[in-house]
Amino acid sequence: MEVNEKIAIEHGLKKEEFDKLCKLLKRVPNITELGIFSAMWNEHCSYKSSKLHLKKMHTKGKNVIQGPGENAGVIDIGDDDAIVFKIESHNHPSFIEPYQGAATGVGGIMRDVFTMGARPIANLNSIHFGSPQHKKTRNLLRGVVHGIGGYGNCIGVPTIAGQTCFDESYNGNILVNAMTLGLVNKNKIFYSKAAGIGKPVIYVGSKTGRDGIHGASMASAIFDEKIEEKKPTVQVGDPFTEKLLLEACLELMSDESIISIQDMGAAGLTSSSIEMVSKGMLGIELNLNKVPCREDNMNPYEIMLSESQERMLIILENGKEEKAKKIFDKWNLDFAVIGKTTNSKKIEIYFDEKKVVDIPINFLAENAPIYDRKWKKKKLPQKIKFNIDELKELKITEVLKKILGNPNVCDKEWIWQQYDHTVMGDTIQKPGGDSGVVRVHGTNKAVAASVDSSAIYCYAHPLTGAKQIVCESWRNLISVGAKPIAITNCLNFGNPEKEKNMGEFVECVQGIIEASKYLDYPVVSGNVSFYNETKDKGIKPTPSIGGVGLIKDYKKMVTMDLKEVDNLIIVVGKTEGHLDQSIFARNILAEKKGPPPEINLFNEKNNGETILKLTDEGFVKSVHDISLGGIMIGLAKMCIKGKKGVKINKIKTLVNKFQYFFGEDQSRYIIEINKHNLKKVKEILNNNSVYYDELGIVVEKDIIIENEPILSVEELMYFNTKWLKEYMLQ
Repeated sequence: MEVNEKIAIEHGLKKEEFDKLCKLLKRVPNITELGIFSAMWNEHCSYKSSKLHLKKMHTKGKNVIQGPGENAGVIDIGDDDAIVFKIESHNHPSFIEPYQGAATGVGGIMRDVFTMGARPIANLNSIHFGSPQHKKTRNLLRGVVHGIGGYGNCIGVPTIAGQTCFDESYNGNILVNAMTLGLVNKNKIFYSKAAGIGKPVIYVGSKTGRDGIHGASMASAIFDEKIEEKKPTVQVGDPFTEKLLLEACLELMSDESIISIQDMGAAGLTSSSIEMVSKGMLGIELNLNKVPCREDNMNPYEIMLSESQERMLIILENGKEEKAKKIFDKWNLDFAVIGKTTNSKKIEIYFDEKKVVDIPINFLAENAPIYDRKWKKKKLPQKIKFNIDELKELKITEVLKKILGNPNVCDKEWIWQQYDHTVMGDTIQKPGGDSGVVRVHGTNKAVAASVDSSAIYCYAHPLTGAKQIVCESWRNLISVGAKPIAITNCLNFGNPEKEKNMGEFVECVQGIIEASKYLDYPVVSGNVSFYNETKDKGIKPTPSIGGVGLIKDYKKMVTMDLKEVDNLIIVVGKTEGHLDQSIFARNILAEKKGPPPEINLFNEKNNGETILKLTDEGFVKSVHDISLGGIMIGLAKMCIKGKKGVKINKIKTLVNKFQYFFGEDQSRYIIEINKHNLKKVKEILNNNSVYYDELGIVVEKDIIIENEPILSVEELMYFNTKWLKEYMLQ
């Protein structure tokens, strides 16, 4: 096929990008070369709109072994143990074909982790759907949940935590962000940088088919009414093959055979081969006739751009091929020597004894376009003046019932019950708490992880909203007794060519930088997903933050369920009664304007470190961070989990009781302590200049305010669990 500008534009390249590549090559590329350029220069692989801003991220810390730029980030957790982790998006495929889109998202992120020598020990996910009333939402939710469970459960890795949100901005573009943690000896980490000349290039795993061709370029495109036609670009996953691939790779990694290894993810053989030799400043020669194919008459274009799953590319030491082949034969996987490294600094590809690709590597890597796109700053919205008289007319019981049953607050057990969260036998805190926790096998250490996002706050003011998500991630780890170490982020946005969307991205990145720097909570890996837009309507800005922390002694882990009658309840952190952008304002008062809650990073750090001190001293019986829905929703969830009630003291505050109970001020926790420890706890709080309120005491079964029972634990549970179960039965 003769390549022209029209065909290049159909491949997702801009006219000026096609002109640039022709100028670089000093000729018009053939169709396979055009396919390779379109894959490597699209947004998904090149980060051309985001790179300038991502470079400013805070990525270093004393526990960071590997920051962004590898398959995943790596942190040191002591005793030569390291945790490898990353979050990635599989948004577009999951909207087109929810089961396979979500399943292959889980498979892809697990390969990113085990390609570095780590055995996956936990999965998490952050999934966002359109309005519950939208005709597609229920089926998309069902398909995505089944896909995540179907893949993770089969491969035998527990899903320990997650997040599910509903908002009409996702009606045309759902978000499926998958995260994996793996455990590795810090002296046995494998990297993707190629080294050495004439080293064999090995293809392992499943055979190559026509599924997933153009998957990466589809991930960098806006949807239109022809979306259903894109189904062939969705990959098909096989978790049983991935399990074999995992075991075979880890077995091969036990000796000194591997020089570098890379997952064949987005853009398949194209990106994996080019990224490896680009990092090593080498060239590569491939013979596509040697690539194992499962379909007849596949041409070079199809072989290079296929995104068939469960495949890896390995560069081996010379003479190790036979031993490596025996391992992959044992696990019943394909193994083929398909090329070698060279000193040409080019990718040279042969098919049927003809050279079909001849491109200098730096044309595809360093010369990929980088855009400094125009962007608009978002002003902080003015605060709303709420009518206090209107608030006084509300009944706290009715407000609590309504918010507990809100789709974004309600219990998500229907979802996480479909995931195996106990396989491997090391899960010590399952989904439904502030963070999932897994024990480091055979030790007293445990790793906590959570995933958070807040599109509502980020849409109102991106800078503040992004800071809030980093802080909430920090609080979720502290709430289980873990010291936060590092984060990974998945940045989901609309079309970056629009100044408003690009502004949301730039300011969210700035917010993440400010919070992660101040909290010493570095970003070690991540992913950007742009063009989440259908028919010119984009999603709300949705950065997802995956946080990882360490509990040195798992016996000191804390949960959120109330433990014992007569224990005291304390709110740590000051309540100013911030209702703007709260779930109370939006769902009870139908008020959607105003700024998100203010973030005070000093208080965030100081309050969090003080909670850890109290936990370490053994004073804290239960902890829950205060976020969506404020004190009352946090308290209700602690009551539900512990099957106990709370008698609340008369509130001595300047704000209205609805502002106090439902305001979403940040930097706050609810803690339960034994009354005999009150003096010591107060001493620690006062010595660290931490504000606190003595809220009440634990009782048998009701939430009691001013001696009046509001709701029993059974009623709290009923209103909290009812919505999702009934919704999914329709």
